Amino acid sequence: MLLQGKTVVVSGVGAGLGHRIAETVVRDGGNAVLGARTEANLAKSAAEIDPEGRRTAYRATDITDEEQCEALAALAVERFGGIDAVVHVAAWDSYFGGLEDADFATWQGVLDVNLLGTLRMTRACLPALKQRGGAVVLIGTQSAIAAPSQVRQAAYAASKGALTSAMYSLAHELGPHRIRVNTVLPGWMWGPPVQAYVQFTAHTERVPEAEVLARLTERMALPELATDGDVAEAAAFLASDRARAITGQSLLVNAGELMR
Repeated sequence: MLLQGKTVVVSGVGAGLGHRIAETVVRDGGNAVLGARTEANLAKSAAEIDPEGRRTAYRATDITDEEQCEALAALAVERFGGIDAVVHVAAWDSYFGGLEDADFATWQGVLDVNLLGTLRMTRACLPALKQRGGAVVLIGTQSAIAAPSQVRQAAYAASKGALTSAMYSLAHELGPHRIRVNTVLPGWMWGPPVQAYVQFTAHTERVPEAEVLARLTERMALPELATDGDVAEAAAFLASDRARAITGQSLLVNAGELMR
């Protein structure tokens, strides 16, 4: 199994991608330590992924709070003896708009979660990661490297772009400790958020959902959207020893909408 015996901290576990990644970790033989702000959501995910509770642990965690980040890392060490990887899903992705209508106080909040929060959580895991080497997997976005085709989210794209740039420095800094740092860049990803977007747009514009989906896929080389499960598989690969020689890289998972 890809992650047999590995312990992976996953931030931002909710109904979508975070849940899928934690589920994939356990399926592939690993232990998943779940963090998110809402404990009830964590409990639900853990129960679905691991009904016996032997290979999951969770703690309510706000990644803007350094002590809470440290507590989640400590839980992983206490429960499973160490940390082999951390996958960062937690993000503020619900703020829309561009520059002219920007509320910079909200922009600061987005940056505090998506950039600084991810770095806080990474730093909290470093003492354990240094013990045996491992992986940091950042979840970015295709819109950090190319203009989005449908929805304008300038603050989100800027924060994730900064995180992708930080990846290069982190890969050099942490490489001597055998810690790899990579990014998964999803495009449109079928899961609860995109499903809700399609339903809302179809309702608002009074068009069939199939028409909205067709707009999303028209620029893609493959005929259907990647799913949150596809992104989870990419994250699991980068967290595993099969990616032992890969660091400082960004992997697009986008059905070929953008190629580089």
